[in-house]
Parts: sequence; structure tokens; C-alpha cells
Amino acid sequence: MFCRNFAVLFLLISAAAARAEPAREIVPVKSRQISQFKVGSDKTVFGALAFVGGIEMTSANPLFGALSAIRFLPDGQSFVAVMDTGHWVEGAVIRDDAGGLEGLTDLTVTPMTDAKGEAQLEKWRVDSEGLALREGQTIVSFEQSPRIEIYPFPGFAEARPQGQIALPFSVEELRSNGGIEAIAIAPKNGPLRGAAVVVSERSVDKADNLFAGILEGPMKGAFTVVRADPYSVTDGAFLPDGDLLLLERRFNFASGLGMRIRRIAAGDIRPGAVVDGDVMLEADMSYQIDNMEALDVISRPDGEIRVILVSDDNHSILERNLMLEFRLIK
Repeated sequence: MFCRNFAVLFLLISAAAARAEPAREIVPVKSRQISQFKVGSDKTVFGALAFVGGIEMTSANPLFGALSAIRFLPDGQSFVAVMDTGHWVEGAVIRDDAGGLEGLTDLTVTPMTDAKGEAQLEKWRVDSEGLALREGQTIVSFEQSPRIEIYPFPGFAEARPQGQIALPFSVEELRSNGGIEAIAIAPKNGPLRGAAVVVSERSVDKADNLFAGILEGPMKGAFTVVRADPYSVTDGAFLPDGDLLLLERRFNFASGLGMRIRRIAAGDIRPGAVVDGDVMLEADMSYQIDNMEALDVISRPDGEIRVILVSDDNHSILERNLMLEFRLIK
């Protein structure tokens, strides 16, 4: 009887430990450098951005892929990302002698845990699309089960969510597969005072404008973003001057994939506003793009601004995992 009870106790303790410590997996990644943004052309300047370089990433581990958002740490090398399968990704970029992207290193993948400390498995619950980092907090937006959850920073990969941030509009307004897609943290010294800002992918009001919101601070409230069909918002990040960059994607069977980046002026983002912005970059399948899902901004020590784009392969052999880097020139 003692042995039997001990065995049961051991299994219970092991199960509890498994819930408390999600299985972190080291994922090796192979990379191929991309030297041209426009296929067959040595042109480097595209609109307001200059192409620095890129990589195409592959892995024998089936976990790798489905990257939906990425945020670089202040060193400009280490990053945190999320997959829309409910996984954390941590790693760092490797650069060549010229400073261009060469590969990834130290890549780990960990399943997110829910409020009970258990790995989230159902796709509709774990569709993590947006990611933001700030002092002490890792903030994730989920699309199909719309919510904004707060995890600690650091320590997010082993932690349960610590709370949520309310949206300034009804979740009933959000489409099930077109809800909150982008979340970004505004500069502390700007008019939004470091607030988190969200923009939906394809959820629109009666005027066909995308739902968006300032989630906190003195400017808290809803606003909308002009929607340019057939584009949908996939991510966003703030520049140091407070302007918001929005990454947008389009797809149809006639013209294939396309992407663009729009720049929203800092002073335009306020409750009740309908905002639009200039297109900084636009590309179709004649460029090295795929299903572009993630965007981040890196401020280098010399003051130079870099913009990183990452694609989501949807774990499909027909799509690629790309990381592209640009320099802001105007």
C-alpha cells in the first residue's frame, strides 16, 4: 500500500511540476542571407527606407515558424517573439563583419501558460498576435479570444499572466479572425506618455475604419485607422519621435502577396481621431517578401534607426520565415 500511495504521490508531484515549468525547447535554425530586397536588382533605397540585408530561416524542428510579433531588447541583438500557436520565442541575431544579418543563435521555444499555470493548447485561446515590452511587463494581445494579457519581464516564459488591460471599445466589435493584431508602447516623452496602443487587423466601424485604442494614460480612449482595402494590419511599432509604423499585408490569388508600411504622425493619435499616414514602403512578390507579420524598431547607439520585418510561414511548406532589416533614411 505504501508503495502504491508513494507512486500516486510521485505522479501528482510530477504533474504539478510539469505545469509549473513549461517545457522549454532549444531549436536549431539554419539561415541563408538575402542581399537583395528586389529580386534581381542591386537597388537599396525603397521609399523612406534603405535595405540593409536579411535572412531566410529554416529548422528541422517542426515547432519553428508561425512568428507573429517580435521585440528586440535594448542591445539590439537579443529578442523576444511570439508564435500564433501560443509559444514564446527567445533568441538573438548573429551579424556578419559588415553588420548585416547572418543568422540566429540561442533560440528557445516555450509554450505559454494560462492563469492555472497550464500550457494553452486550443488554437482559439492561444492566437497570440501582438507583443510589447516595457519595464517589468511583457504584454501580449490575443486575437480569436480577444484580450490583452500581462506577464512579468523578465521571467515571462515560466509565468502565468498577472492581469489584463481593458480595451477602450467593445470586444463584440471584433471579428473572430480579424481582431487585435498590433500592440505597441509609445515613447514615455511623447503625448501618449508610454501608453500601450492597439490596432485591429480587419475589424471596422460603420465608416469602414479599423478599431484602435490607447489603453491607458491621460489620452486613454478609442480611435480608428483608415483602412485601405485589400490591406490588413499585422503589426506596429513606435519610432523614437512618437510616430507609429504600421505593417500591413494583402493577399489575393490574382496578384499574390503584398506588404506595405504606413507612418502615422504622433500628433494625430488621440481619442476620437480617424488617423491615416504616408506609405513609406510598398512591395509585391517581385521583392523578397512573404506573409509579413511582425515589425520592430531598433534605435542604435549612433542614433540610426533600423526597422526589422519578420514573416509568418504558418507552418506551411509553401511559405518562408524571413527576417528583413532596413535603415530609416527620412
